[in-house]
Amino acid sequence: MGSLSIWHWLIVLVIVMLVFGTKKLRNMGSDLGGAVKGFKDGMKEASADKPVEPQQVTGQTIDVEARREQTKS
Repeated sequence: MGSLSIWHWLIVLVIVMLVFGTKKLRNMGSDLGGAVKGFKDGMKEASADKPVEPQQVTGQTIDVEARREQTKS
């Protein structure tokens, strides 16, 4: 009783087609497809635009506090 059979879905589909018409349904389908495509393209661009990790300098240490004390003296 809780689940819908294939016949229920077919009746719902026929009613939707009668209410909206096939042309509007086709337009809505293409609009939805375009939105999904745009979303996927945006996700690809976002993953390609990842920030570059800062380079680590090895062997060189700068002590800011020591420099401040040296400039004050």
